[in-house]
Amino acid sequence: MSPKVVVFDLGKVLVDFDWTLGARRIAARSTLPASELPKLFDYSTPLIQFELGQLTPEQFFAEARQRIGYTGGLAEFSEAFADIFREIPPMVELHAALRRRGVPTYIFSNTNALHAAHIRHRFPFFGHFDGYVLSYECGVMKPDAKLYEVVEDRTRCRGAEILYLDDRLENVEAGLARGWQALQHTVPETTRAFVQQLGLLG
Repeated sequence: MSPKVVVFDLGKVLVDFDWTLGARRIAARSTLPASELPKLFDYSTPLIQFELGQLTPEQFFAEARQRIGYTGGLAEFSEAFADIFREIPPMVELHAALRRRGVPTYIFSNTNALHAAHIRHRFPFFGHFDGYVLSYECGVMKPDAKLYEVVEDRTRCRGAEILYLDDRLENVEAGLARGWQALQHTVPETTRAFVQQLGLLG
């Protein structure tokens, strides 16, 4: 069946990211070299807590400052920490094409308050979704089934009515287990072809 709604992951699907971009800027104000900093940011315990909404931006900053000897302020740190994203233009265009066809679209992402605020401010496409299911707002992260239940509640869709695009296999498998139609995103050409096969594009 043709899905009624398309649910997009954010990182590595609509925006690419590179932790080393922020690490270089943060390292200039810390006691650790840039090569050591991604260990703090790439799914360390503080980041997981931050993406679960268990830490505020101020608390996450305090934790990071203690761990890396950071000497700058919260605003400077927040900008460096968040300015790691770049649009993936073919995927942003795929989303726009779905919108032009009247297909409802949602963001479904493990993320945190600083990254979400930065993306919302920097990338206009982010404002053009019908809804957002963000881990830090819900207190649970993919692939936990509880977050998938939130998607179903907000979209008012179930099973094959939902098409889900995510780069991480474990997240896709959790969607498939609920009867969703889902694809592990690798390259835009393959994803667009999959969406076309489902009859969502002209």
